[in-house]
Amino acid sequence: MYDLIPGLPAGTEMVILFFVLIALRVPVAFSLGLSALYAMWQIGFGLELAGDLIATGITKFSLLAIPFFILAGALMGSLGIAERMIRFFRVLIGATPGGMGVVGTVVCLFWGAVSGSGPASVAAIGPMIIKGMEEDGYSRAYAAGLVCTGAALSIVIPPSIGLVIYGVIAETSISQLFLAAILPGLFMGLMMLLTLPFAKPRRSPALEALSPMPYADRPYGARLWLSFRDSFWGLMTPVVILGGIYSGVFTPTEAALVATVYALLVGGLAYRTLTLRGLYDSLSDAAASSATVMLVVAYASLFGWVVTVEDLIGSYSSALLGLSENQGVILLVIMLILLVAGMFMDAVTVMFISLPIFMPVVHELGWNPVWFGVLVMVNLAIGLITPPVGINLYVAANVTRLPIERVARGALPFLVVSLIGLAVIGLFPQLSLGVLGAPQ
Repeated sequence: MYDLIPGLPAGTEMVILFFVLIALRVPVAFSLGLSALYAMWQIGFGLELAGDLIATGITKFSLLAIPFFILAGALMGSLGIAERMIRFFRVLIGATPGGMGVVGTVVCLFWGAVSGSGPASVAAIGPMIIKGMEEDGYSRAYAAGLVCTGAALSIVIPPSIGLVIYGVIAETSISQLFLAAILPGLFMGLMMLLTLPFAKPRRSPALEALSPMPYADRPYGARLWLSFRDSFWGLMTPVVILGGIYSGVFTPTEAALVATVYALLVGGLAYRTLTLRGLYDSLSDAAASSATVMLVVAYASLFGWVVTVEDLIGSYSSALLGLSENQGVILLVIMLILLVAGMFMDAVTVMFISLPIFMPVVHELGWNPVWFGVLVMVNLAIGLITPPVGINLYVAANVTRLPIERVARGALPFLVVSLIGLAVIGLFPQLSLGVLGAPQ
């Protein structure tokens, strides 16, 4: 058989071919599939195995959470739930120092508990937050950077699609991952707020001078009550989803379906904003987003099979363990690998390629897989705001009509504080595990 690189094992050739295809801008899913099929051909296994491996890779109950959480987020964006939440938080905290910067951060964190998807969050709440922040005196690039970063935390704050996928790959409790990610997610939001004093808004108009808002002529207490009443059912969304999971009423996978049904009920009965056209658009958007993720999952199963057969897991994890006897050095190397990988690939792809190699190291060194999962999610969230493939940046550029370079510069302060936050979460496992009472 013909070798692309004579003398190298088929598995190593597969990895090299994958990165070559990525560099040639071949879509990630097809890069995974083509490189894996090449390696299978080199090994001598019949390619008829490919269909069975793909079917096995995607027929997992936990993965059902992905399309339903995506659909729930799309519905809640189109049904006016996001707009009502922004209105409530603007009344609640819009007059504080930082104004719409604080509102934007809080809404992003809150929406993370609704959407579970970074790019979807940028598209759903970005236009309204960026418009409000501009009116409050912030530059459009800085506002876009804030939305990109806050939306990236959607894969950290539960219910997170990223945590679902991590739980499937690492065979770790998804419920425990969700619970452990709450405080780190809020901490990362607090780190975002540290950038506000340096943003220097050009002006700070009164709340009433911003974009039109109902009840602007009422006293603060009345405005707060009326905006809370309007947004109540939307604000209850994370309570219903997370409360049901942690009380044991339903599993994280079932919670995705509950979230979708809840969104339909709120839009159809409470807000009466549900239309056939809006439902069709939400279904269409969710189907496209879900298909993209699931296609990566499907072809990653082929890639993972070759990794296992060729024992790349054993050789690469042994190499990691041999780097140093200091666990801190090994963790730093892993985090750097994930940061660099996140600059070029989406979070789902990075997890499917790297976790089979990293998890044996995690178990060998006695690290808690739940803490490691939260650390991985925070790391990959940073990848959503780092060029050249920071997908949140591209969505924000489309929303703001700014060049991608300006959006990236606007996100730079958040990149710095996010890296500091990642280091703190890594140094203090109790931030994740304290709520679980788990060993640290």
